[in-house]
Amino acid sequence: MRPFLSAALLVALLPGLPARGEEVGRIGVDWVGNDIIVEAIQDPKIGGVTCHLAYFERSLLDRLSQGNWFEDPSNSAIECSRTGPIDIGAIRVGRGGETVFSEGRSLIFKSLRVRRIYDAENRVLVYVAHANELAEGSAKMAISTVGLSEAEAATAPAE
Repeated sequence: MRPFLSAALLVALLPGLPARGEEVGRIGVDWVGNDIIVEAIQDPKIGGVTCHLAYFERSLLDRLSQGNWFEDPSNSAIECSRTGPIDIGAIRVGRGGETVFSEGRSLIFKSLRVRRIYDAENRVLVYVAHANELAEGSAKMAISTVGLSEAEAATAPAE
């Protein structure tokens, strides 16, 4: 009976987790095997918005020659677009927004994240890709926006 309860609890918690990206492209950038990865990310709380996130992945040869085995660069680019009807009723509003996507970029201390912020005054969803580093903050970021119609913005929860 307990394994069933644990599984049920896990399934109940899954909708609150950040989205996982689906790799849609891989571009080889040099002869040592370094790549640019492009992932499609569906916003887990807003149907109708898809973000494409591009980031750098170091090869084994690059890791051997540079040292620093367990870390990829923080650089990223993001572009989000409307891919269907948008209902923003389930999002968290407020200045800090909420995490839509998170992926480790080192063994422990660094991750690449996408946060969504709702700009109610301008009726815009703002997506910011940034590195989250424990030792040092990172100024490397990218931003993309998706404009909303007046009717879509009316579905937003109050702050």
